[in-house]
Amino acid sequence: MRTVYLAAPLFTEAECDFNRKLRDEIKQIGFAVFLPQEDSNNIKDEKNRQEIIFNKNVSAIGKSDIIVAVIDGADADSGTSWEIGYAFSRGKPVFGLRTDFRTLGIEGTVNLMIERSVILCGSISELLYRLKTL
Repeated sequence: MRTVYLAAPLFTEAECDFNRKLRDEIKQIGFAVFLPQEDSNNIKDEKNRQEIIFNKNVSAIGKSDIIVAVIDGADADSGTSWEIGYAFSRGKPVFGLRTDFRTLGIEGTVNLMIERSVILCGSISELLYRLKTL
């Protein structure tokens, strides 16, 4: 079974709910999904928490076949942006999900470096279609 690393902001209840919904939809089409908010953030070791989370996420990106990155908002989340760049540098296919209709004007849909690093999908249904046809 192929594995998807789901990179997304996870700082609000709404973001976490969206991420779980997206994870469930990706799983329904036959992928295993690594979701950092659940698979690496439940660390009880407060002293080493950040190092443990970082290492788990970097390892999970390395083991994943595909990265799905939620890039909604006025600007893509900084952690998600780092995950995109790292995955891109490792030669991993990165699908950028942008359901937000706002653009950067003449600059494009999102930051140039992000836009050139991802296969841009404008809806969950488009993302799922593209994943199924891999």
